[in-house]
Amino acid sequence: MAAMSGGVDSSVAAALLLEAGHDVVGVTMRLWEGDVEGTCCSVAEIDDARRVAQQLGIDHWVFRFTDDFETHVVDPYAAAHAAGLTPNPCIECNRHVKFDRLLRRAEQLGFHAVATGHHARVDRHNGRMRLRRGADAAKDQSYVLYVLGQHQLERCLFPVGDLTKAEVRARAADLGLRTAGKPDSVEVCFVTASGGRESLLRSRVGLRPGRVVDTAGRQVGHVPATELVTVGQRRGLGLGGGEKRYAVSVDPGAGTVVVGRLDDLMATDVELTDLTWVDEPAAGAVMAQCSAHGTPVEATFDGARLHFAEPHRRVAPGQSVVLYRGDEVLGGGIAA
Repeated sequence: MAAMSGGVDSSVAAALLLEAGHDVVGVTMRLWEGDVEGTCCSVAEIDDARRVAQQLGIDHWVFRFTDDFETHVVDPYAAAHAAGLTPNPCIECNRHVKFDRLLRRAEQLGFHAVATGHHARVDRHNGRMRLRRGADAAKDQSYVLYVLGQHQLERCLFPVGDLTKAEVRARAADLGLRTAGKPDSVEVCFVTASGGRESLLRSRVGLRPGRVVDTAGRQVGHVPATELVTVGQRRGLGLGGGEKRYAVSVDPGAGTVVVGRLDDLMATDVELTDLTWVDEPAAGAVMAQCSAHGTPVEATFDGARLHFAEPHRRVAPGQSVVLYRGDEVLGGGIAA
């Protein structure tokens, strides 16, 4: 079962599976109601996936998983912002939808594996499955896959993981696929280009203005919505010019954003919750990646807290921190 989003990576993934001799069916998940331009489930995206499947000569199915997506991705996303957290909905979609609901559906229908267009690699080492970074460091997506364990990895294929993005596009062009030149999606898939995050959160949790105070508690400004502020943010805090100041904590319940200098944003450690592991729990020296496109840094994990080798910008509560050794994903957790 090839999960086809309508993008070039999943298109080429399906093509590579066919070239390798597999029997392939293309599947697109409908996760979001309506037909709003810019969302993952627009008619245009589904049509692109369907037409690529036609070009490849494979069946194309559409599965409606809107309830799962609402329950496990969109509702928690809104609730997290209301609590002053910075969620990562792509990771929760992988955890609950792509590699849970879709994988279970594939198993029920008799498929041996689910393939996606993620830039990551999976292999077997000493009888256990490993998750590794994709060959293209600039496009590596292993960070958003750290929630996969042995059961999922036994049944997952990432056919483009050994290719650079340029090679993926070249392969798509050679095959004449309509998605060859299609731009990469870069936003949260269910946040529309027109309304944005503000519109979504306003309709679901409401938005409340808040005070901006310095670390001594003096009011220095205000924001129209505390729910839209994340730790580490510098712009949009209504502070005007002068010294650069950053959001160092956000409390929507109290209607307060605390700002400080860059020094006030630095931390020596972070507590990780909701830990998941690719295989056995890890401890000791690791490389820690604190955002999807962040630079890995040296750290030590003691089973609960991650201690940075050098002071590091505070990880926004709610964000995932993924632990690596070399190019291998060990697992990770959510910053408290």
